[in-house]
Amino acid sequence: MDLFSGDQLKPDYLAINPNGVVPSIVVDDDIVIDSSVILEYLEDTHGDVAPMRPTDPVSAAKMRAIMRFIDEVPAPAIRIPSYNLAFLPHFQSMTAEAFQALCDSKPLRREFLMKMGRTGFPKADMDEALGRLKRGVERMGSWFSESGGPWIMGADISLADLMVMPIIVRMDDINLGYMWDEYPAVQMWLDTIRLRPEFGKTYYYGSLLTQKYPHLADLKKQQGAK
Repeated sequence: MDLFSGDQLKPDYLAINPNGVVPSIVVDDDIVIDSSVILEYLEDTHGDVAPMRPTDPVSAAKMRAIMRFIDEVPAPAIRIPSYNLAFLPHFQSMTAEAFQALCDSKPLRREFLMKMGRTGFPKADMDEALGRLKRGVERMGSWFSESGGPWIMGADISLADLMVMPIIVRMDDINLGYMWDEYPAVQMWLDTIRLRPEFGKTYYYGSLLTQKYPHLADLKKQQGAK
């Protein structure tokens, strides 16, 4: 699916996922949507392939609490800097009518886009989002300290690592990696997960915002040169 062309908003996909977002899984006649739900579903159905949920009930509950925090704090926060830093120039080039049509086409993000408008989220919203992301990084650092790493739950990769991965990768892509300068375990975790063969299949060329938006790639180069 080409998300930048709006494939996720076409009728055939909306029949699968009325929220108009990815991912979705279709197995026979059954449909499973929402990232965190899909992670649990795959563990329930394919946990023998690569177990990523602790068998001990207490450890499993701890992992789910971590996942809930990720879903509540850093996951929604990453949207604001992503839209302001990457998508805003495109929205600013649209007419008011075209932007309104875009908002109306987004079942799950309409109000979010309307609040953003074609001028972007204000500084107060950006500061709040960055604060929540920083809190997520700090909590991540504490998880590594408690578990001993290299993964969030300890020696073995888990659903918690997969849950936070898109957020950390996006933060690094839009030049927010400085947030874990004081938490080297987070960078070590990112370097380690990037070495896994599954990572390359997931982040194929064109998946990162810097590969789609030249202005963002230029900014990343400028930041890297400092």
